Amino acid sequence: MKKVKDQAIWFILPSAIGFIIFFIFPFIISLGYAFLDKPVGGQFVWFQNFIGLFQNSSYQKALRNTAIFMGLCVPLNILCSLGISMVIKNVKRYKQLFTLVFLIPLVIPSGSMVFFWKMMFANDGFINGIIVNLGGSAIHWLETGWALFVIVLIFIWKNLGYNIVLLIAGISSIPKDYYEAASMDGASKWQSFKFITLPYLVPTFVLTTLMSVINSFKVFKEIYLITGDYPHESIYMLQHFMNNMFSSLNYQKLTTATTVLVIGITLITMGLFKIERRVAE
Repeated sequence: MKKVKDQAIWFILPSAIGFIIFFIFPFIISLGYAFLDKPVGGQFVWFQNFIGLFQNSSYQKALRNTAIFMGLCVPLNILCSLGISMVIKNVKRYKQLFTLVFLIPLVIPSGSMVFFWKMMFANDGFINGIIVNLGGSAIHWLETGWALFVIVLIFIWKNLGYNIVLLIAGISSIPKDYYEAASMDGASKWQSFKFITLPYLVPTFVLTTLMSVINSFKVFKEIYLITGDYPHESIYMLQHFMNNMFSSLNYQKLTTATTVLVIGITLITMGLFKIERRVAE
């Protein structure tokens, strides 16, 4: 047994060394920059960079938009995934086919995805064509406040399948005996769902919520590919702000924003695991 453990360590060691060199070490360096007034020969300025960051109007807008986006897309993604998972669970035939349909967006190349959504929401696109034919006026989907809802829709469409697979696995792991016992005691379907399905899905909810939060911070790619360098202000996210700071070589704001982002994700993760532990108790 000890020999197996020693062999496992040697297999893990190269990846661990690479992770430390290319991820942990650069993060520690960037964390140090967040407390200096300049990257080369800088002086320690305590929390001045953080104070200046939160006073920056562009950062305030990016932080507000990112919070609104997460507040919309994460709950909607979880609710839609749960609803579809429950429907697929009760389907008698072709369960794998229905699951596969929702997994397709995960394997579609970004270029094809961008072309499709641009065709749908362009000023002369498919949706505006339907609206005009019905007697309405064309909507500038990507140039007005509607852009936020378009990006939320794209996010849900892209990430729905992954959560569905996780939730179906979680639902399938719940012993059927619990449902049979509840039915014999006169419990309705809603009561079985509320007191059996939901509590046993809490670990899966934590995982899907955490993945949705992390993926919501990576929506910059879709926004950039669809709207270009200058998106509407409603979809100006933290990634845009940090990308602009990188382009202008403003390392203090960039590293400070990165540090705040890492702390925020860490706190969210700790909160989710704390909720899981409380429910388990």
